[in-house]
Amino acid sequence: MSRLKELYGKEVAPALMKKFAYKSPMQIPRFDKIVVNIGAGDAKENAKVIDSIIADLTLITGQKAVPTYAKKSVANFKLRAGQKIGAKVTLRGERMYEFMDRLFNLALPRVRDFKGINPNGFDGRGNYSLGLKEQLIFPEIEYDKVEKIRGMDIVFVTTAHTDEEARELLKLMGAPFAK
Repeated sequence: MSRLKELYGKEVAPALMKKFAYKSPMQIPRFDKIVVNIGAGDAKENAKVIDSIIADLTLITGQKAVPTYAKKSVANFKLRAGQKIGAKVTLRGERMYEFMDRLFNLALPRVRDFKGINPNGFDGRGNYSLGLKEQLIFPEIEYDKVEKIRGMDIVFVTTAHTDEEARELLKLMGAPFAK
């Protein structure tokens, strides 16, 4: 069992129950899934870009990534519907907690001039989105083998109903929010 999952059961859930005065343990917010997404605009010229993105995401998350496809054709971007334009991974269960642990304790502290993650990334329904500028902050990625530095989006989907509940959940799990 991962360290964060254990932390949730022993410390986080009781602290949330006490702070928000829930009547039932089923009301306590928890993580549903984490979605990691990388988009690549240059994939329309070079199909091998998607393969390298999938390889990077698979290394970072420990789970095979799937390609994402364009939903609509956009003439200005020379994009056709059905064309591969990125990759994503949806993490649940044990892998989700392991990825969260590595993100908060290994990857984010490696960001240059890191002062904390933006506390305004909530969507109003208890989900948090975070953008990273490069994949090199993860220790699994070897600098010499990277052909292009790419950013990624990480979305934490929770069962919380408000942003305040989700912020407290993330904070108790060790998310390094900026002051």
